[in-house]
Amino acid sequence: MSHISFSELRNWLHCPHYHKVNHIDGLRSFNGNLFTSFGKALHEVAEKLVLKEIKQEDSAAYFKNKFFDFVDELEDKDSQDGELFEQMIPQGEHLANLIFPALVAEFGKFELVGVEELIYEDIEKPEDLEIGDRKFKGFIDLIIKAENGKHVILDWKTCGWGWDQRKKTDPKYTYQLVYYKNFFAKKHGIDPKDIEVYFALLKRTAKKDNVEIFRVTSGPRKTKNALKMLHNALHNIEKKNYVKNLLNCEGCELFRTEHCKRN
Repeated sequence: MSHISFSELRNWLHCPHYHKVNHIDGLRSFNGNLFTSFGKALHEVAEKLVLKEIKQEDSAAYFKNKFFDFVDELEDKDSQDGELFEQMIPQGEHLANLIFPALVAEFGKFELVGVEELIYEDIEKPEDLEIGDRKFKGFIDLIIKAENGKHVILDWKTCGWGWDQRKKTDPKYTYQLVYYKNFFAKKHGIDPKDIEVYFALLKRTAKKDNVEIFRVTSGPRKTKNALKMLHNALHNIEKKNYVKNLLNCEGCELFRTEHCKRN
């Protein structure tokens, strides 16, 4: 294990045994569904729009084609919900038309810095915990420079009606951007004070405000707490502490399978 991503860290926080099955044993218990296909298609639309590789008027059709492609790639596509699939097509087309106008409304005239930028940076070693040499790996959806001169890191998230305030402040979600900011700053030698981080929610079923862009706090204290969580996880992974989190068995695809039987 030479690196860790935020999704892998979240799997560890969900259940160390679940993390072991997926990331140490390499069995990959989850291989995608309609929701992940929908999200991937809208990510593609957003990327092509900011790169000016597709026109605004073509964004809906581009979404539909990519959505169909990603669904076709699903291992169990024949078992997917046909009614949900049909509902997602107009929902995604509508969102595709809103993405770029929402960026302009939030940030004004911005300068594109990068899309899908790879972050692969050394993780600082704490003095009080034993961890090996590890890197943090991630791909930043969008980096722009706003009119105020700040670098803006933005991550697209597809969802249903949206996120409540609890989820908007939950470390299991917000720390993703804190890590991105920390390691992006180190990669480019930028003062973290000159970087702001945002989520952009692409909401399928909301009655209004289908694209919601909101800033996440990412100051020194929050960064310190986020790194502490990362260090603790790495320490336990190194020690092979793969205890089962029985509180999260409900809804887990491993539950009562050969890979996770309750003792």
